[in-house]
Amino acid sequence: MTKPPREPLPDQARTVAEVLAARSVDPAVGLSDEEAARRLAETGPNRLVTHRRTGLVTLVARQFASPLVALLGMAAVLALWLGEIEEAVAIAIVLALNAFIGFSTELKATRSIEALRGLATPNARVRRGGHDRVMPARDLVPGDIVLLDAGDAVPADLRLIQGADPQVDESTLTGESVAVAKSPEPVAPDARLGERHSMLFLGTALLKGSARGVVVATGAATEIGHLSQLVTEAGEDTSPIERKLARLSGQLLWVILALSALIALIGWLTGKDARLVVEAAIALSVAAVPEGLPVVATLTLARGMWRMARQNALIERLSAVETLGATTVILTDKTGTLTENRMEVRALWLPSGRHDTDAEAGKAMSREAEALLEAAALCNDAVLDPASEKGIGDPMEVALLRAAQAAGQAPAELRKRLPRVRTRPFDTQHRLMMTVHQAQDGYLYALKGAPETVLATASRIAGDTAPRPFTEEDKAHWHARAHEMAGEGLRVLGCAAKRAPDADGDFAEGLVFLGLVGLEDPVRADVPEAIANCHRAGIRVIMVTGDHAATARSIGGDAGLLGSDGPVVEGHEIQALTTDGDAFIRHGIFARVTPAEKLDLVRAYQRAGEVVAMTGDGVNDAPALRQADIGVAMGKRGTDVARGAAAMVLLDDAFASIVSAIREGRVIFANIRRFASYLMACNLAEVLVVGLALAVTLPLPILPLQILYLNLITDVFPAFALALGEGERNVLDQPPRPPAEPILGRPQWRRIVGQSLLMSLATLAAFALAYTGLALSATETVTVAFLTLGFAQLWQVFNMRAPRTGVFVNEITRNPWVWAALGLCSLLLTLPPLISPLAELLGLTPLGAPLWGLVLGASLAPVLVWQAIERIVHRR
Repeated sequence: MTKPPREPLPDQARTVAEVLAARSVDPAVGLSDEEAARRLAETGPNRLVTHRRTGLVTLVARQFASPLVALLGMAAVLALWLGEIEEAVAIAIVLALNAFIGFSTELKATRSIEALRGLATPNARVRRGGHDRVMPARDLVPGDIVLLDAGDAVPADLRLIQGADPQVDESTLTGESVAVAKSPEPVAPDARLGERHSMLFLGTALLKGSARGVVVATGAATEIGHLSQLVTEAGEDTSPIERKLARLSGQLLWVILALSALIALIGWLTGKDARLVVEAAIALSVAAVPEGLPVVATLTLARGMWRMARQNALIERLSAVETLGATTVILTDKTGTLTENRMEVRALWLPSGRHDTDAEAGKAMSREAEALLEAAALCNDAVLDPASEKGIGDPMEVALLRAAQAAGQAPAELRKRLPRVRTRPFDTQHRLMMTVHQAQDGYLYALKGAPETVLATASRIAGDTAPRPFTEEDKAHWHARAHEMAGEGLRVLGCAAKRAPDADGDFAEGLVFLGLVGLEDPVRADVPEAIANCHRAGIRVIMVTGDHAATARSIGGDAGLLGSDGPVVEGHEIQALTTDGDAFIRHGIFARVTPAEKLDLVRAYQRAGEVVAMTGDGVNDAPALRQADIGVAMGKRGTDVARGAAAMVLLDDAFASIVSAIREGRVIFANIRRFASYLMACNLAEVLVVGLALAVTLPLPILPLQILYLNLITDVFPAFALALGEGERNVLDQPPRPPAEPILGRPQWRRIVGQSLLMSLATLAAFALAYTGLALSATETVTVAFLTLGFAQLWQVFNMRAPRTGVFVNEITRNPWVWAALGLCSLLLTLPPLISPLAELLGLTPLGAPLWGLVLGASLAPVLVWQAIERIVHRR
C-alpha cells in the first residue's frame, strides 16, 4: 500500500537553513533585482486593501440620501399631483443635475483621497544583490531578506533567521498586549499563532532589539491577509465637519417644515386659494434647500487635503482637518523637526583635551581619538556607502561613521576586522547601546550613550599609557565638560570600551571611559519664522526632547522659542509640576523627557483646556501621538508604528510644514463657513420673499421654477468660487478657534438673517413698485423680482469678506474664481428672458432699460447698505 505524500513542514517548524533553501536565497547577498522582479510578477504586490474602494453605485446612492433631497422629491410629487408638469419635471431635472455634479465631484475627491493614501506607502530595509537598500514595502517578494530595528513595523510575514533580543507587539493579531520574545529556533508544526516564536507577522511591530528575516508570505497570503478576507471592512467614520453639515441640513429641514406649516396656516386664516397656498409651499421648499451644500463641502475638503499634501503634510484622518484650525499648543521634538537632522561631529573631548574637528581637518588623529571613533563606529547600526558617504540609519550614527571614515577608520573594514557577536540595543530608559566584537586577542566591548549614564557606568579612564581608576572628581570634571559642550548647542555622547577574554561577560564591569563626542544639528533656516508665525497665531510652541537641557536651551534660543531664556524643565520634574496646578504652562522647553513623560505632558495640557498637536517619530511616541488631538509623525525618519498612530504625517519632517498645515486647516474651515453662510443667506432670502409676499397679500413674486433656476446658479458657481479661496492673508494673526464651535454660530446667523432681510426687502420693494406703482403685467413684475433677487444673490458674495478686511481689497476681490463665477452667472441670469423657449418655461419676459435700471439699483442696495452697516459697527 502506497503511503500518502508527507505534508511539507510549515516555515515556523523548519530550520533557518531549510527555509532559506526553499526560497533559494543567500542571506548575505539577498535576491537579485531580476529574480525579485520575476517573483513580483508571480505573487503580485505586497499590499492589503486597508480602505475599501468606494463603488460607483454607493457614490450615486449617496447623492439621494439627504433629507433635503427627499423634501425636493416630495415637492416634485406634489407639483405633479397639482398638474404642474413643468415644475415637477424641472425639480426632477435639478435633482438629477445636482446628483450628477455631486457624483462627479465626490468621485474625483474620493479617488484623490485614495491616491493620497498611497503617498504614505511604508518602506522596508532590504538586502538585494549584496547591498542594503530602503524600498517600498509593496515591492517585497518571498525570499527577500529584511532588516528590522526597534520601532519598525514588520512589512510582510517573515521567518526569523537572526536576531538580537527581538521583542514584538503582536496585539493586532493575538489581542495580547505583552511583548513576545522571538528566536530563530524552529517551533512545533501545529504551534498556535501566538506561539510561533520563529515568525514575524505583517502588521506587528518590533518593540525592542533588531532582527533579520526572510519573507515567506506577502499581501493576502500573510496571516493578517487571511484575517482581512474574513472580515467585512466597516465604513469609515465621518469627519466632524461632515457631521456638522449633516446636522445643519437636518435643522434646516425642520425649519422648512415649520415655515410651510405657518404659511399654510396664514393662507387658511386669510382665506387664500388652496392652490396658491400649495404653490407657495412648493416654492418655499424649493427655495430653502441649499442643493450645493454637500457638493461644495466635499470639494473643499478634498482640495484642502491636496493642498496640504503639496506642502508636505499628509492627512491620514479627515477629522484632523478641522482640529488643525483649533490647535493652541504644539509639543515638538527637536531633532529633525526644528533642526536639519544632518548631524556632524564637531568636537571630541579626550582625556588629553578638546579637539575641534573643523580646525583639525586633515591632521593625523591621536591614538585616543582613534580609539574613541573606533568604539563609536562599532557600537553603531547605521550603514555608510564608502563612495558617496550616504548613510542608512540614525543620522547621529551616520555622522559617527563619517567621522571615523574621515579619520582613516573605514567602518566597513572595522566591522570586517572586528565582527559583532553580541548586541544590547539602545534602551530609551538607560539611553545606552552596547556591542561585543571578536578580536584577535579576545573580545572588544564598545558602548555609547548619554554622557551621564556612560560616566556612571565606567570605572576607569583612558590614560597616556594605560587606563587608571575613574574617581568621582574625574566624573565631576567630565560632567562639566559635557554641560559646556551642550551649552554650545552640541549633542553630546559618551563612549567607553574594554577588552575581555569572553563575549558573555558583564557589559558594565571594567569599562574604560574614552571621552565625549559633540555633534551639531543646526536649526532649520525656516524654523524661526515658522515659530514666530505660531506665536502671532496664538499657538504656543513647546520643545520636548530627550536631549541634554543645555543643548535644548541653545537650540530653543536659536529657534526663537518663548521661554528659552528661562529654566528648562527636566523629565523627572514633569509629574510634580503637572500635578501642582498649571505652573508647567509657563515653561517652553522640556529636556531629558522619556516617552511616558511625553504622554503625561500631553494629558496635562489637555486637562488645561488646550488643543494639542504633538510630533513624534519613535515606536515609544505612539501612545502620546494617539493621545494628542493632532498626532504628527515624521515621514522620513519616523517609524511605521508612529505613522500609524498619527493623524498627520510630515513628508519632509519640517516644523514649517506643521504651520502651513495649520494655516490650511483654518482656511478650509473659513471657506466652508463662508460658502455655508452665503448659501443660507441666499436661500433664506428666497424663503422670506415668498413668505412675506404671502403675509402682505401680494401675489407670488417668484415661482418655483424660477427659484430652481436661481439655486442652480447661485448654489453652485459662486459657492464653488468661495470654496476655492486662498484665505485671508492674516489668517495666522487670529487666535485659534474653539474646537466645539459650530460652522454657523450666533455671529454668523446674525449676519445671515440681516443680509437675507436686506435682499428680500429690496426684491419685494422692486416687485411692489413694478406691481402697484408702474402697473406692469404679471409676467413683467415677476421678471423684475426674479432678476433683482438673482443679482442681489450674486452681489452677496462681496458680503462674505471678513469684517476685519478692506472693502475693496480683500480675500473675495483677490479670488479670480469669484470674478469668473460672477461673469458666468450674470450671463446665465440675463439670457432666460431673451430666449423665447426658456422665457416661456420660466414665465419671464424681456425688460426695457428703465426696468433694468430698477433691477440693478434694487439688487445693489443690499450689499451697499450692509457694507455701510459694517463700516459703522467697525468704527464703533
